[in-house]
Amino acid sequence: MLCVVTLRACGHDGPVNRSNEAPTEWSNGATDFLQLDRADARPGDLAGWLAAAVREAVLDGRLPAGATLPASRTLAAELDVSRGTVTEAYRRLAETGEVEGRGRAGTVVVGKARPGLADAAAPAGAAPAAPPRRQGRTGRTSVFDELRAAHAEIDLVPGVPDLAGFPRAAWLRAERRVLDELPARALAYGDPRGEAALRAEVATWLARYRGLRVDPAQVVVVAGVAQALALLAHVLRDAGHDAIAVEDPGSFGARELLAWWGVATPPVGVDERGIRVDDLRATGADVVLTTPAHQFPLGVVLDGARRRELLAWAADGGLVIEDDYDAEHRYDRRPVAAVAAAAPGSVAYTGSLSKLVAPALRVGWLVVPPRWHEAVVEAKRQSDLGNPVVPQLVVASLLRSGALERHLRLARTRYRRRRDATAAAFARELPRARVLGAAAGLHLTVTFDEVPALDDVALARAALERGVAVHPLRWYRQRPGTPGVVLGYGAVGTGRLEEGVRRLAEAVDAR
Repeated sequence: MLCVVTLRACGHDGPVNRSNEAPTEWSNGATDFLQLDRADARPGDLAGWLAAAVREAVLDGRLPAGATLPASRTLAAELDVSRGTVTEAYRRLAETGEVEGRGRAGTVVVGKARPGLADAAAPAGAAPAAPPRRQGRTGRTSVFDELRAAHAEIDLVPGVPDLAGFPRAAWLRAERRVLDELPARALAYGDPRGEAALRAEVATWLARYRGLRVDPAQVVVVAGVAQALALLAHVLRDAGHDAIAVEDPGSFGARELLAWWGVATPPVGVDERGIRVDDLRATGADVVLTTPAHQFPLGVVLDGARRRELLAWAADGGLVIEDDYDAEHRYDRRPVAAVAAAAPGSVAYTGSLSKLVAPALRVGWLVVPPRWHEAVVEAKRQSDLGNPVVPQLVVASLLRSGALERHLRLARTRYRRRRDATAAAFARELPRARVLGAAAGLHLTVTFDEVPALDDVALARAALERGVAVHPLRWYRQRPGTPGVVLGYGAVGTGRLEEGVRRLAEAVDAR
């Protein structure tokens, strides 16, 4: 749904006033872990429901042997149940042999998946023949170069997590462990698909938190979502797909990247229910790029009916490219599974650590339908021979140990506090503005519906003159629309956020 704040921050059940509330731990009876929702439980047997859900995840391979279950206190808080309910569920699972308590090491899965389910990465084999080579293209100057050159005292440019919160200590521990154990032969050229250890951990992460079951052999490790889109553009264009429809408003970075690869980007409208599939059909494109879990930049979630429409469109021969943009960060709404979970044969799924940890890591993943897999792997091979091995193994260690999950949990609390402070500042300083997308993510979109003639590019320039960097909403549109600005709150402390909003309000008043 479209999350709107006008003097308020928005929750999953509707607008709630947060301006006078202290930040609190949020729970609504649902968790990203296995997409569990307490509302699905039978009355009077929460422990039995939880045990059955975990048992099924063990049997179908989403929780492989060796995986660690969430701490009972953590899972109880997220599901809004007593800790005793979780410990009872874990006890039942231990009695039936699915899990085993290992003291400080936590509760570990010891059961195995049903026979026939793949539980390990396939060995690297010979590469298929390369797709036809492409002619070179004339380069274009990216608007990102100009944006990076602009210095601001208060940088509210969207798309950046809290870089100061990078888990340095955990990274160093994992890196030392990797280097201590790494055989010399592992420092040779690696598998272009990525290291088997990382692909296995990514497959486990996707099953646990995005509801997406994939064989590790299907995962391709990439240098962020940008490379995933570049590989797909290369492969799809060589196969005759010269247009990829994109959301409007949507990421102008993605549009520029696709345009550089010679791919047209017809616009598709977005409303409070997500991407408009009727608009998509009208474009005539047979490939679409979408951000369904948290649309960028409006922040809406693709609702159930639209998901079914989109999958019906894909079933007619279309391909959905699902960018799982900052899906990990949610505060006031229930988790939603990846669209790819419902139709893996029609959806190319991509995600990364850029919003979860830091963009500089350049670690992401791509899962494509089988008919495109070999071509994508060969394009990756010819592009760079594969991601650096050591960082891949460090990330695999962080995933396996639970350190990345702990980092996410702490970051969510910090981001929620900053989101609340930013929403409250807009309520004070710009009460007539509409704040969209507050329920999740690392950015807000602020529109000025009552001032339709406002030039948001000029507003962004005026804000920059006051030391505040934001993006005009016009940059994200291909077609005319309501003026506004897009700003990130993840990388800035609450005091600076409040000051940034105050200066932005000054710029609005001066227009």
